[in-house]
Amino acid sequence: MDFSFVGDYYLSFLQGAGVTVLLSFLALLFGFMIGLVACVCKISKKLVLKWIASVYIEVIRDTPLVVQVMIIVFGLPALGVHYPALFGYDEAFTGALIALILNSGAYIAEILRSGISSVDKGQMEASRSLGLTYIQSMRYVIVPQAIKNILPALANEFISLVKESAIVSFVGVMDIMFIANSVKNSTYNAFGPLLIAALIYFVITFTLSKLVGLLEKKMTVER
Repeated sequence: MDFSFVGDYYLSFLQGAGVTVLLSFLALLFGFMIGLVACVCKISKKLVLKWIASVYIEVIRDTPLVVQVMIIVFGLPALGVHYPALFGYDEAFTGALIALILNSGAYIAEILRSGISSVDKGQMEASRSLGLTYIQSMRYVIVPQAIKNILPALANEFISLVKESAIVSFVGVMDIMFIANSVKNSTYNAFGPLLIAALIYFVITFTLSKLVGLLEKKMTVER
């Protein structure tokens, strides 16, 4: 088993790991914002908002992520839609990021909905009796409590994003898998680069898993 290529390409693997983590973090951050809006719409009493949120969540959850990435990166630009370059990367990076954000948002919406459902209904009644509007009650009372309940689930979503983001290599984004495939094609070494990629993914996700475990223990003690 030949790993002599590592000395020549380790910086490329590190850069690929940086792209993977950056994509996953931004997808979680902005996905949370979209997920929060979708969640509030879905539990709203307004049928139009509820219907829009439900359609968005079901479409995203019931179609493969790779198809979503392909549509946004290749399909929409073919119709004249163009994306700005971000962080020095090309349009493919931005398109892949949008796809990951939309995908993550749908799953986070359901995570948030379960978190909000876990908050005692008396909290909403008490806040409304104090003169807060529905939006204010959600913003200052319900959502903060729900977020505390779902922090471990959000952390696990981040771990899932790190692994699922490997799909963006199909559209030319220079993440870990893209680098591994490039090294494989350059060195004609099919096994070594993929093993290094797997090791990097393992280190990232294992570290995050341990941090999630510590977070869950801390929250259990606080309760």
